[in-house]
Amino acid sequence: MSLAETLPELPPGANAKPYSVSELAFALKRTLEDAYGYVRLRGEVSKVTRHASGHVYLTLKDERACIDGVVWKAAVRGLKAQPQQGLEVIVTGRITTYPSGSRYQIVIETLEPAGVGALLAQLERLKVKLQGEGLFETGRKQRIPGMPLTVGVITSPTGAVIRDVLHRIRDRWPCRVVVWPVVVQGDAASGQVAAAVRGFNALGPGGGVPRPDVIIVARGGGSVEDLWPFNDEALARAVSAGAIPLISAVGHETDTTLIDFVSDLRAPTPTGAAEMATPVLAELKAAVSDLDRRMHRCGGHGVEKRRTQLLAASRGLPGRDALLGPARQRFDGAAGRLKAALARNAALHDRDLHGVAARLQPALLDRPRLLKAQRVSDLSARMDRAAARAGERAAGARLPQLGARMEFALGRRLQAAGERLERLEQLRCSLNPDRPLELGFARVHRSDGALARSGAELEGGEAVRLHFKDGDRGAVIDGTPPPRPAARPRTSRPATSDQAELF
Repeated sequence: MSLAETLPELPPGANAKPYSVSELAFALKRTLEDAYGYVRLRGEVSKVTRHASGHVYLTLKDERACIDGVVWKAAVRGLKAQPQQGLEVIVTGRITTYPSGSRYQIVIETLEPAGVGALLAQLERLKVKLQGEGLFETGRKQRIPGMPLTVGVITSPTGAVIRDVLHRIRDRWPCRVVVWPVVVQGDAASGQVAAAVRGFNALGPGGGVPRPDVIIVARGGGSVEDLWPFNDEALARAVSAGAIPLISAVGHETDTTLIDFVSDLRAPTPTGAAEMATPVLAELKAAVSDLDRRMHRCGGHGVEKRRTQLLAASRGLPGRDALLGPARQRFDGAAGRLKAALARNAALHDRDLHGVAARLQPALLDRPRLLKAQRVSDLSARMDRAAARAGERAAGARLPQLGARMEFALGRRLQAAGERLERLEQLRCSLNPDRPLELGFARVHRSDGALARSGAELEGGEAVRLHFKDGDRGAVIDGTPPPRPAARPRTSRPATSDQAELF
């Protein structure tokens, strides 16, 4: 048997040079880049990932295949349209491989919309127009109320969006929710949504349908074509002209429509819109409770601080007994001397009264008349003596003249003295207590001799004495006495101006 027959049969190419994995991967890479150096692809964008480095990774697919794509950071800014999920695009680039993952991909240099390219260009022009009119300005946007009583929701009544919104509002802030049902896809969607926005703003306070404090326009995610009704110019102007704050929640977080720019607030999802429109009741209660505790704690600290300051200040002040002690002693001393001083003062005035009463006698009433007669007699004697002396000294011719003058002066003085005497007599008569008796009056004296000055002092059945001009008569008071007036405290007044000191 030959040696060739004893060796095993080798497969074809068994003597070929073996390649390393890297050599084969890079050989395939060169082959693809040489064969497909510049290609144009049409497909739908999916799985868009924006890396922190600025590169964009995506997948292009059709109904039977898919290919990975990458847009380097330098080329992202020059793209005519930014890649979005579900957007059909036409891309231009180079086919290459990724040796580390054993897969091929396209390095995209240009990207433009395929099916909606004209619509996107129209949308960009509309954005520029509305922005030029100031509809996107921050100053036009209204503040969302913190605690709304009524929330208006514009969405489809049959989708999952309305259930998510109602569930979220019910959990956070139980309030009234008014739903305006509309279609959110198709040609009629933009008109119905705009009419709903205008309808909510036309509601007046106190009507059958409550006017909402905030409006939410909500729709789930979808393709660019599905969300296109929310890029309508009439809808954007209706939202901008509304007086009620509006939150737009159209699509997912990466979806952007024209209504997002003119609304007062944009929410990433419908559930997020419900959270932005309503507070959390439990959090508000906890915040109020915390503020209440802090208020009481701060009030207690303030009171305690002022109490400490007051105690510190009071230590430097004299005590109550130290302040009031001298005054109390003076008061006690004066109170102790008051009774004795009153007795001495009454005794002093009683003595003065008795001293004056001893000199008050009926003869004093006749004294002015006797004094007048005595003075006239003395004056007449003096005049006689003066006339005698004058006659001795004066010549015979001058004596009649002097006598006439003396007689005139004497007459004047006698006339003046007579007038004074008459006035004293009139005064005596007016002060005479018996003078009213001559006119028919009577004095009423009680049983103890005291003079009755008013009828209120007399009681029924009391015996009295009536003093008339010609004598006295007894009498008894009859009838019910009139009500007595309230007793007034009697105040003793000094008989003279030089009353003795009380203390």
